Amino acid sequence: MRHTPPSARTRSRRDSGAGTWRGGIRRAIRIGSRPGPWKRGPVLAAAALLLGLLMLLHAQITDRGGLGSLVETFLPWFGLFIPVLLIGALWRRSASAVAALLLPAVVWLNLFGGLLGDRSRPGSDLTVAEQNVNADNPDPAGTARGLAASGADVLALVELTPQATGTYEKELAKAYPYHTVQGTVGLWSKLPLSDTRPVDIETDYGPLADTKPVDVKLAYNRALRTTVAMDHGPLTVYVAHLGSVRLMPRNGYWTVSRDRGAQALGKAVAADPSERVVLLGDLNGTMDDRAFAGITSQMHSAQDAAGNGFGFTWPARFPVVRIDQILVRGVEPESSWVLPATGGDHLPVAAGISW
Repeated sequence: MRHTPPSARTRSRRDSGAGTWRGGIRRAIRIGSRPGPWKRGPVLAAAALLLGLLMLLHAQITDRGGLGSLVETFLPWFGLFIPVLLIGALWRRSASAVAALLLPAVVWLNLFGGLLGDRSRPGSDLTVAEQNVNADNPDPAGTARGLAASGADVLALVELTPQATGTYEKELAKAYPYHTVQGTVGLWSKLPLSDTRPVDIETDYGPLADTKPVDVKLAYNRALRTTVAMDHGPLTVYVAHLGSVRLMPRNGYWTVSRDRGAQALGKAVAADPSERVVLLGDLNGTMDDRAFAGITSQMHSAQDAAGNGFGFTWPARFPVVRIDQILVRGVEPESSWVLPATGGDHLPVAAGISW
């Protein structure tokens, strides 16, 4: 058995101690050179601030190429970036990023926090409902029966086709003895209707609108106005289907037809002397979109006032936006909800309103 001489053991301990000392110095230098928690994650902190400013100043975003409308359409979903950034901030142990996240969190809660709870109240004088029933609906009879089962007193349907309108009239006749169809929109009611007329919202006629024959205009009409007779007094009801929006490679988020229709509809409602007005329809946009300022300045959303959650309606299989609206003026929404799918590509919406 070999023995290490005392002098060798002494040198080994000395070298080991020196190595430990040098290693400790290197570790201390590394620790001292690391940025503190307030200096870590500058990119995450900047992203959080930009997210908050985007939501706070969304109305200032240019609408060139429809960018502003596109951002406002999906504005609630920007909140999903907050937990993602929070996970990154915690992983980086960045105090500055966590602090910066307060801005988007506060802004999002201010914009949409009120929609998270149930705002409905019991009781109402009238129940109204609306659905885009889809021009390519393979089962209009089933859709009609599903809507009739909702128990709505007034039912608005948009995107009607000449081929399917007869089916809806037949299936809804028993529950709704009064109805009107004006072009591609219609209203069925348990209460008498009067003073019914189409509303020209100038969505589909194009530059030759003035040369179109009256019967051609009516066939493509996308809005109507009527009066529902109630014991409490007359209720004016508008039904509208605004133009579609498109994501186009060259034109961006194309909203020209819809925006023109929204302006015309807003002017029609503003000029209406009726004290109590309800607007039902597929407006192809959310009420956060600046394009609807002319409407939202004089009417308020039943879903925002008395709904439960966001009330997304499109697409029916996995709804991500609420583009089907019930807006009121002069009456109070007591409740608002989304009905089960009935075969259309939009979910139906309903609301209970009171005088």
